[in-house]
Amino acid sequence: MKRTTYYNAIAPSVQDPWPIKKALTLSDVDITHPFLTLSRQQVETYIVVYMTPQQQDHLRAEGQVGLNAQDDDTGDMYVMKLKWRGSYYNLIGKWGKVVRGKGLDVGQEIKLRWFNGCLHFSVPQQQIVTVVQQVPPVRMVAASLVHDHWPIRKVLTSSDVDPNHPFLPLPRKLVEENILIHWVPQERERLRKEEQVSVNARDYDTGDTHEMKLKWRGNYYNLIGKWGNIIRLKGLGVGQEIRIRWSNNCLYFSVPEERYVATASGGHDNWPVKKALTLSDVDTNHPFLTLPGKAVEDHILFYWTQQAREQLRNERQVGINARDNDTGELYVMKLRWRGSYYNLIGKWGKIIREKRLQIGREIRVRWDNGCLIFSVPQ
Repeated sequence: MKRTTYYNAIAPSVQDPWPIKKALTLSDVDITHPFLTLSRQQVETYIVVYMTPQQQDHLRAEGQVGLNAQDDDTGDMYVMKLKWRGSYYNLIGKWGKVVRGKGLDVGQEIKLRWFNGCLHFSVPQQQIVTVVQQVPPVRMVAASLVHDHWPIRKVLTSSDVDPNHPFLPLPRKLVEENILIHWVPQERERLRKEEQVSVNARDYDTGDTHEMKLKWRGNYYNLIGKWGNIIRLKGLGVGQEIRIRWSNNCLYFSVPEERYVATASGGHDNWPVKKALTLSDVDTNHPFLTLPGKAVEDHILFYWTQQAREQLRNERQVGINARDNDTGELYVMKLRWRGSYYNLIGKWGKIIREKRLQIGREIRVRWDNGCLIFSVPQ
């Protein structure tokens, strides 16, 4: 009953008939490698949860599942596949045909929902017009060097400041909406074919210019080249905020000193890390809990000693004590670094079974007195 009540509370049909919406990116409309990327949490909250148990089991076991998809704009039906890619899902099959048939382009909004055992999608024409009309003013604003206009911001993580493997990962959506949109079509095409393009990068704080490369990595982009030099020269550390913008054919970046350790205060929330459990989180055959890199580094690793953080960086995993705040039980577990996210492993399968965890339940996590505390409120 409690689980049913929870799902009713988040049911998309109550609020919005189209719970999944996204602006199409460069990779979404690439007909040479056709796939639509969708966020894992949205897919599992609004699609997978409504699939039959047989479909869910097939998706978990095979990593993909066949489904019917309907274009609500035309009524056309397609046989497609939903493929699990870890932190996201790809819609494949006839997606290239959909891109060509509808003439899809970067910036258009696609809407998706699950209804009567079928995936429905729509790309409203009026939305396309709105997006196209909005492009010129967006480009004009971004092109001017306004001191406070930094459309891309991120808090640096331990992988971002590792000089041994220097690269700065940036979310694909932000890069394509705030950087690639200012490139000429030939530059975007070269990036798509060669998967990396050289760019000039200027440190706004010092005026130094660096020759770097922007490398396409699927659902994100890596800034590589002289990033290791920048880490050392600026003494970058976990918790600092980097700001990025594109102007006058150059990538500008800034790391204001006053923003350092902005995450030092735990805030007013006793549970700073919260997430709705996904399909992979409750899979007892491959038990691990995935936690976002930024959340872990802001609210867990921040309180570790420098030696402990170095151990995690070098060995990729560290043993930790974990306590179930609901029952008081203690577990010896491991926190494993996976690049842009972390996995909690060890006794996680036992926790899934004992607490009977299901998709959609919320888990809360915090670090306290050298121990990882977690809770799954009933």
